[in-house]
Amino acid sequence: MSNKQVNRIEGIVEEALPNTTFRVKLENDKQVLAHLAGKLRVHRIKVLPGDKVVVEMASIDDERGRIVYRKK
Repeated sequence: MSNKQVNRIEGIVEEALPNTTFRVKLENDKQVLAHLAGKLRVHRIKVLPGDKVVVEMASIDDERGRIVYRKK
């Protein structure tokens, strides 16, 4: 099993796309595609454009991520 390093970066949701996928603008002015993590789906947490979120990104792919937390 490979050891993947995971980075958590804050960002703002810019656009909601189909299948719980979102376009997120990160703190470093980079845009990524991010999907909802399983816990957010299970607990039916709504994520809308303009929300501040925490995105978990693997070191392998820097253009995709997973939304793991929605800030208030």
